[in-house]
Amino acid sequence: MAKKKETKGKHSLDANRTADGSNGSRSAATVRRLKMYNSRPKRNSSGKILKHEFQSKDLPSTRIQPDRRWFGNTRVIVQKELEVFRQELQNHQSSNYNVILRGKKLPMSLLNDHQKQAKAHLLEREPFEHAFGPKRKRKRPKLLASDYESLLMKADGLQDAFDQKIAANPSLEGDEEDGFRDAVRHTMFEKGQSKRIWGELYKVIDSSDVVVQVLDARDPQGTRCYHLEKHLKENCIHKHLIFLLNKCDLIPAWATKGWLRVLSKEYPTLAFHASITKPFGKGSLLSVLRQFARLKSDKQAISVGFIGYPNVGKSSVINTLRTKNVCKVAPIPGETKVWQYITLTKRIFLIDCPGVVYPNSDSETDIVLKGVVRVSNLQDAAEHIGEVLRRVKRDHLERAYKIKDWEDESDFLLKLCHLSGKLLKGGEPDLMTAAKMVLHDWQRGKIPFFVSPPQQEDDDSKEPNANAAGDNGEALGNSLEAMRAIADVTSQQLDDILVGSEGELNEEVSGDLV
Repeated sequence: MAKKKETKGKHSLDANRTADGSNGSRSAATVRRLKMYNSRPKRNSSGKILKHEFQSKDLPSTRIQPDRRWFGNTRVIVQKELEVFRQELQNHQSSNYNVILRGKKLPMSLLNDHQKQAKAHLLEREPFEHAFGPKRKRKRPKLLASDYESLLMKADGLQDAFDQKIAANPSLEGDEEDGFRDAVRHTMFEKGQSKRIWGELYKVIDSSDVVVQVLDARDPQGTRCYHLEKHLKENCIHKHLIFLLNKCDLIPAWATKGWLRVLSKEYPTLAFHASITKPFGKGSLLSVLRQFARLKSDKQAISVGFIGYPNVGKSSVINTLRTKNVCKVAPIPGETKVWQYITLTKRIFLIDCPGVVYPNSDSETDIVLKGVVRVSNLQDAAEHIGEVLRRVKRDHLERAYKIKDWEDESDFLLKLCHLSGKLLKGGEPDLMTAAKMVLHDWQRGKIPFFVSPPQQEDDDSKEPNANAAGDNGEALGNSLEAMRAIADVTSQQLDDILVGSEGELNEEVSGDLV
């Protein structure tokens, strides 16, 4: 049977008809443009719409309402509900053991009142009727003084109060009665405070999902950065901060347990001993990092930044987690110059940061004893020995240097020089070398010293509560389990704190390490 010949339409509004343009016929583009113009609704004699482009063919009596809400992801909420949600959110954020899930979907600009955008509360200061309307009142401006004599008396009183304050504390103004001022501090006591170091610190903070502040277990409060903790709490709510008490093998077990109990009330705190062969706290820290990775399940991987004072052992902690030397370490401050990324597992990356010294009112001796300055660069190391003798018990010094019955630091250094053979030509004692030897032993932990934790009453009702706030039931349940696991790890270390070897990781942990 012969095939029928296909014929194309010849209507002028048919875009598929043949149009060579020679006989003046419309092109396909012209036909589509003309059809676009024919979009007005068709009505009958009474004005009722019979046919419209927006009308559904299945439901001829319905029409989509033109509303701008169809073109955005906005949601409408009543002011009372917003206030209730803000109150609940503030209660959850007050504890560092609570985590907000899917915070990117929350309108944080509505939930947090910025200080510059805070309300002035004008009506609380002065009613509207007293400022406008027929009952308004004209108030006399408040001045410091009504006449020149009273202003002069007030100025004299302020000057007398300032003089009394300076007389009570001369260090505020400086003792210039004899014509001398304190010498300018040497630049080596400003190590760790340069603009480059602070830039490295903030790069690490911006790149990290979890920030680990490494503290020296011998003086945890002295190696904390309250400025950084305040910055994270105000500006980086989505980042998690935990404390890591490193060098816990240098202090007694009861002191470690006391500091864990004190610091755990503020942030999750773990005890740690950095050692590739015999670590302590390695499994606990890995467990906490894995729980944080579960909280960040929407991310492919999380980054963990290690920050803290110089010579507290940040690079040693990373080497302990990797069980090999991936970061250069040394018992002197300033060995790490720039930040660096280290892969721990497929989902956890570690960031090493140079040591940063936070601005405070520490003296030069405090800076040296905290390990910020290299002992070999000190011009006069003997002036810091007196503070060492005051902090360390006499029995520990006698046991370490076999010296007995010294009067002051000069006598102690003199006997140490004769005992250790640190003598110059003619038998003169080399006090500088002996002082540097003592400071080296101090920084490397050979001289026993630690700050005792404050006395705390045992109160089980103040244990950290592991709760989480979110909008997904399944994710909320997983995150609750994760935060409870983090709190359980810290409480487990409080109960089973033993300064010693924790052993190697089990096969499951070892298998995930790269």
